[in-house]
Amino acid sequence: MTSAEHAKHEGFTAEERAAMKDRAKETKATGRRTTAAEKAAQAEQDVVEKIAEMQDSDRIMAERIHAVVKASAPALAPKLWYGMPSYATDAGKIVCFFQSAEKFKARYATLGFSDQAQLDDGPMWPAGFALTEVTPEVEERIAALLKRAVG
Repeated sequence: MTSAEHAKHEGFTAEERAAMKDRAKETKATGRRTTAAEKAAQAEQDVVEKIAEMQDSDRIMAERIHAVVKASAPALAPKLWYGMPSYATDAGKIVCFFQSAEKFKARYATLGFSDQAQLDDGPMWPAGFALTEVTPEVEERIAALLKRAVG
């Protein structure tokens, strides 16, 4: 790597480092819990608390998405993933997540789907959706995507 290339590449951003630290804390905290029910209850509480910490527009969207996931895909369990509210299978595999605009200083929030989501549609399909607002129509689209994602 030349010195010019090295100057351009400074490693992870502060936001990325913070997300990695969040993930390390999440992993450590999960290991300390004893029963599955205790882990599930605390994981949901962690997600609700993380949502409550968000700025107004992100918080409102995250609250609506949380409600839609619980209603449309009750098999998915809430849990934090890199400091983001996410929803996982009973095997702990993340299916979808909400990334606030604030977290990575982005123009919009994102509803993302992992490779565990069964959204395949030919050789190319969307795995992330930009969100500026969660309207009733958006909630319907999210609900439909979730139902497809969990099969």
